[in-house]
Amino acid sequence: MAQFISITASPRTTGGKGAARQARLKKKVPAVVYGHDRASQSLEVDAQALEQVLSGVEPSSTLVELTVEGKKARALIREIQRHPVRPDIIHIDFYEIKGDEKVRLKVPVHLTGTPDGVRNAGGVLDQVTREVEIAVLPEHIPDRVELDVTTLTIGHSVHVADLTIATVVPPRAEEVVAPAAETGTEVAEPELIRKVREGEEGEEGEAEAEGKAPEAAPAKPEKSKGGKEG
Repeated sequence: MAQFISITASPRTTGGKGAARQARLKKKVPAVVYGHDRASQSLEVDAQALEQVLSGVEPSSTLVELTVEGKKARALIREIQRHPVRPDIIHIDFYEIKGDEKVRLKVPVHLTGTPDGVRNAGGVLDQVTREVEIAVLPEHIPDRVELDVTTLTIGHSVHVADLTIATVVPPRAEEVVAPAAETGTEVAEPELIRKVREGEEGEEGEAEAEGKAPEAAPAKPEKSKGGKEG
């Protein structure tokens, strides 16, 4: 079930870069709340209190009780921007929601079990999709989506469509989770080469014919988000 946190914010009467810098000098985090045809409102939140309340929760799937000048509203955290060098939060976006309307948000995918292809065939599990977008009522927001990969074998994949949760928003491109055959930069032992050749096909077969092991694609670096003013 969804996690709940409470955050108290104060209105900011001025916007722009200068106002945001002044807020940070006062140990405040510039923020904004929008959604449900309400006008976008600039806010500021105590930086230390914000860090404490976000500790140990998954912000993207956490429900927020946002209090502004004594008025409470339910919201989701749409975006958190951090300083590119320091861990400081420099801006946060809140999106107001209603309890009887479904919301779209991303939740993490957690794999359980050890794949058959890893245990018995020397494979390596490659998790391409780390989160999925779902549409769900606020009170049914899960902390994460769990996927059992125990029976997964070499050359097979599990797709987003295989997840057994209420409503998964289809991704724009096919995303898979699959165990890949283990590779290395050195020449493999004859037994390992023989095992791979029994099922070789496509580019892997061509690479082995030339005496080269196929290389895994490098992971995409995580980009630092720049500051957002206002």
